[in-house]
Amino acid sequence: MAVCARLCGVGPSRGCRRRQQRRGPAETAAADSEPDTDPEEERIEAGAAALSGPGPSPPPRCSLLELPPELLVEIFASLPGTDLPSLAQVCTKFRRILHTDTIWRRRCREEYGVCENLRKLEITGVSCRDVYAKRVNPRVKSGRFMKILPDYEHMEYRDVYTPAVLLHRYRHILGLWQPDIGPYGGLLNVVVDGFFIIGWMYMPPHDPHVHDPMRFKPLFRIHLMERRSATVECMYGHRGPHNGHIQIVKMDEFSTKCNQTDHHRMPGGRQEEFRTWLREEWGRTLEDIFHEHMQELILMKFIYTSQYDNCLTYRRIYLPPSRPDDLIRPGLFKGTYGSHGLEVVMLSFHGTRARGTKITGDPNIPAGQQTVEIDLMHRIQLPDAENLCNFNELSRLVLEVREQVRQEQEEAGPDGGEGRGEQSPREPQGPTSPSAEPSTEKGRGLGDGAAAAAAERPIPSGQGQPFVLPMGVSSRNEDYPRTCRIFYGTGLIAGHGFTSPEHTPGVFILFDEDRFGFIWLELKSFSLYSRVQAAFRNAEAPSPQAFEDMLKNIQSLTA
Repeated sequence: MAVCARLCGVGPSRGCRRRQQRRGPAETAAADSEPDTDPEEERIEAGAAALSGPGPSPPPRCSLLELPPELLVEIFASLPGTDLPSLAQVCTKFRRILHTDTIWRRRCREEYGVCENLRKLEITGVSCRDVYAKRVNPRVKSGRFMKILPDYEHMEYRDVYTPAVLLHRYRHILGLWQPDIGPYGGLLNVVVDGFFIIGWMYMPPHDPHVHDPMRFKPLFRIHLMERRSATVECMYGHRGPHNGHIQIVKMDEFSTKCNQTDHHRMPGGRQEEFRTWLREEWGRTLEDIFHEHMQELILMKFIYTSQYDNCLTYRRIYLPPSRPDDLIRPGLFKGTYGSHGLEVVMLSFHGTRARGTKITGDPNIPAGQQTVEIDLMHRIQLPDAENLCNFNELSRLVLEVREQVRQEQEEAGPDGGEGRGEQSPREPQGPTSPSAEPSTEKGRGLGDGAAAAAAERPIPSGQGQPFVLPMGVSSRNEDYPRTCRIFYGTGLIAGHGFTSPEHTPGVFILFDEDRFGFIWLELKSFSLYSRVQAAFRNAEAPSPQAFEDMLKNIQSLTA
């Protein structure tokens, strides 16, 4: 105890003083007569001095209390916030320094993403002029803001962080989530925005504008002002924030419930609600949609999703981890899916294969299912652009590649795929040419020297063979580059209700770092994908295995 007291320079700790007060005078005198140092410590110090030999005396010990307060603030701000309450019990000076709001502001920023640049304030009902660095001025000359904003006069960052209040209590819901809305899924990012925890629902742009940015709207928010009970507000509907509830089931799952569903209703009834939803979801009216099948799909989605406007369950998802040898940077992409509109797909790399998993889905292929798979070891190098423009010739080449892949899998056996997985996807085997002679190396095709050399080295974005959409292949968006790299792949198709799912051969078209396409040979359809540029916070997987487990989990829920 004496050693710890000397380190801090504050004498015996509070616990020691309490024990001294309970002792009698004789015991206190005996304790005071004891040496301040531990005999074992003296022996170690004497041994160290003997080893060092004659020379300059070691510098005197410096207590933490002798450091300037500014340096102590920097030291304390670097510690985990959960350790600071214990540190405050050491002495009065530490406790006083730990009341410095700079320390807690840094902990909030680094651990929870709290930033003073509060974004999207207009949507949440808070004006930027009413919010400044540390607290919100409650004396706003507007009844609307007075209703939304409680008294922040004594609110500080240490109050926001402290485990006794709300930020620490709701830390497990921060991150990226997929709502359980049947086959449609969704994308929710829960972040700390100022003195609120807000759940932002991200939606693809209106079909077919795949290159437009994602749309977003708030679904719920939690006030970080109250010290005892949380104020949870549902943001759904057009009548402003209203009472809601959040239940954290476990670290990777939580649910929200609206306690005032009448705020979701509109005066014009279901017809007005449908017209408003259609303008927000599709950016058009039902009269503008002439395709009868598309009208049925839209009406079906409205009826299905409206059942979940009062209660939703969310399951955690992660962004795919990135490796230096990935073909392109993995992440989220928006893709065209015919009459179903635009959907969000997660592209991830797994050894010699890449997979596209649906984050938002449709009644045919629901959210969570793997929509495409790319074989990075079988790049297709067409002799000329005419082979790509002719759909029949392209189909013949792709089917021959599929047969070649099947034979390689049979020859390699059940463990053959693992052996190929050690090769970098950025260094694919030679260009797969159905007319090429088989090589002595398993899984490697022979082409002409120039083509083989081009395939063996990474090709920068914007270079490659010319791309022409095959005749007879439908596409909802033709705004894509005219050069590409082509790989063999398979796409998942199914009937309504995910009946009779089947992996069919297709062509993966890589345009650049942010765009790729896929030709569905069975459907004679082309899907164009564009990268989601939004920055999602708290979305990184803790480990590659955690990401793999997440993929299996969301796929099993819709299998």
